[in-house]
Amino acid sequence: MNVVKSPLSDADLKTVSEALQGALVDLVDLSLVAKQIHWNVVGPRFRSVHLQLDEVVDTARLHSDTVAERASTLGVSPDGRAATVGQSSGIGEVAGGWVKDTDAVGTLVDALGAVITRMRERVGATGEADPVSQDILIGITADLEKHHWMFQAESG
Repeated sequence: MNVVKSPLSDADLKTVSEALQGALVDLVDLSLVAKQIHWNVVGPRFRSVHLQLDEVVDTARLHSDTVAERASTLGVSPDGRAATVGQSSGIGEVAGGWVKDTDAVGTLVDALGAVITRMRERVGATGEADPVSQDILIGITADLEKHHWMFQAESG
């Protein structure tokens, strides 16, 4: 059922819908990973890392909504279900239990790096197909790169 019709060609819509769906999955998983670590981080830098993780969660949640609404705008049904996220995310699995603050920082550097790499690929893929979606992905990538920098700076 197509309730909303996109102005994009079928080929461009396919490219953009894959990019937006991939971005949605990565952002949902990033918010879950950051929140899981937020609840379990321990160590001398607990408070600063704990608060910094919530900033990542807020960014990922805000942008996941933007991405999902862009997909809907183009007539593409976004899929943020747990099974879809689990099957499609570019973020590796995160161990359970308590997480030492230095390990938490390293995990976030890796997770953000993985998402940023995939976002940059999506930016490239959507340039001609839909500059509006590309612009959204560029803004998301910039925000994620800022978090990536800040977590790398935590490692000294």
